[in-house]
Amino acid sequence: MGGFISAAETEEGSIRTNTLQTQWLEEHARKIDQLMHDLQEIANRFESLGTQIDERIQSEEYLGLVRRAFRAWDRADTDEKRKYVRNIVSNAAGTKLCSDDVVRLFVDWLDLYHEAHFAVIRQIYNHPGSTRFEIWDSIHGELPREDSAEADLFRLLIRDLSTGGVIRQERETNVRGQFMRKRPARRMGALPSTMESAFEETKPYVRTGLGQQFMHYPMNEVVPRIGS
Repeated sequence: MGGFISAAETEEGSIRTNTLQTQWLEEHARKIDQLMHDLQEIANRFESLGTQIDERIQSEEYLGLVRRAFRAWDRADTDEKRKYVRNIVSNAAGTKLCSDDVVRLFVDWLDLYHEAHFAVIRQIYNHPGSTRFEIWDSIHGELPREDSAEADLFRLLIRDLSTGGVIRQERETNVRGQFMRKRPARRMGALPSTMESAFEETKPYVRTGLGQQFMHYPMNEVVPRIGS
């Protein structure tokens, strides 16, 4: 009897192991198919950019970017992130908006930021000047309580992207591009009894200069040719 139970347990363990191996193989087969698809998309983009990028895509500097990018591609949790990596690889070959050092930073940002961050980034990319209320309303709709986990997460996303140098509150500049100081508003009467809302609706957010370049690389499918 003991031998029968032992054999049954061994068989059950083998089935479980085989199932896990099958799932692992199926997942990697799907990932390889996606990789081949993305590589073909990149190759098609290279053809559209012409032979003038040949020297660029064969350079060690560019190949280093590609290796870094596809490590981020492999760690990506969503197809959207993988598309962003694909766009960076293509756009870094065909445009010269910034140095390779900065493009490497962009790859690191893709690796660092969660899809929730990119939902905020997309809103500001598509609608510059959106307030926190407009960003939340566009993504989620109904407002949660100020002391909820959802509000705390939203504050964290805005703070991450602001301190990371991707977005900032809109400010006036002079002719030299210097930011103007805000005049402190005179308060009339008693101070408000509550703190500023996570979903404040008077302060617009825009891309920083670096954030504008970052959003160009992963979010644009079409880039100008080198030298254009």
